[in-house]
Amino acid sequence: MSWAKDHFVALDHVKVAMPAGEEAKARAFYIDVLGMFELTKPAALAARGGAWFAGGDGASVQIHCGVEKDFRPAKKAHPAVLIIGIDALAARLNKAGHPVTWDDDLEGLRRFFCEDPFGNRLEFIGSIEDDL
Repeated sequence: MSWAKDHFVALDHVKVAMPAGEEAKARAFYIDVLGMFELTKPAALAARGGAWFAGGDGASVQIHCGVEKDFRPAKKAHPAVLIIGIDALAARLNKAGHPVTWDDDLEGLRRFFCEDPFGNRLEFIGSIEDDL
């Protein structure tokens, strides 16, 4: 077997940037709004600040928020998360003051974009049959 596609197993996590000292704001969004839970960071990394969040069966979806000194939100680059219950999540985000923008450019899928509390772009994708 050559070094190629067979060596890739899964995406372990996605990291988004955040300003220093805003962990409470990250927790309020990723836990209270999105419904994820916090992972304990290894001690050597915990000292750097930030927070790690997970969701899905067996914590299969992980978003790590890492402190960036000269923070600027990612307005184009973004994680895209496959979900079940896309309408319920959109309603939850809107109610919490994180408006969603629906996009129907991908045939057969429903998706929307929103921003985390730091202005980072997030995408959520569901099946066209989901919630109908």
